Amino acid sequence: MSWSILTAVLLVLQATVLAVFPRLLLFLIQSPTGQLTPLESFLALHFALFLFAVALAILLNVPSPKPPLPSTVDSPATQPLLYPLTIATNISALLAWNTHDIGSLSSIFFCLSFTIGIWGLWEITFANSTAISKTTGADKHTSAFIFGNKAAASSQKKRLKK
Repeated sequence: MSWSILTAVLLVLQATVLAVFPRLLLFLIQSPTGQLTPLESFLALHFALFLFAVALAILLNVPSPKPPLPSTVDSPATQPLLYPLTIATNISALLAWNTHDIGSLSSIFFCLSFTIGIWGLWEITFANSTAISKTTGADKHTSAFIFGNKAAASSQKKRLKK
């Protein structure tokens, strides 16, 4: 447990330095220009964001001792990076969308980050779905409201009442 906390603290420290003090990079590389390019500041900010996500994933997935009694509630297993990476990629996509200094790279970065973020949101919402109707076998997440699921129990009840 102590190794994961130490690792997370080091990653957060590095991410904070990159996000808050990106000019420190100029000092470390001894740049004669004395100014970060927009590309360097863009990459420093996004790299810091993903370092925060990895640090959060490390903290959230610290192995815990087994409970003395087995749990009666089955919780579906998820990928440890799913929640932090989804949040980080969606924030990264928003930041890339609002960056205009680096040309088309921000648009490409937005598209890739947004795709990964939306995929993560889809996984959080629909993967390992335990909301299956016992009567129809349909997924309750896809009700008749948005998705027009004709096999949903609510749709079948409405048809039977008519």
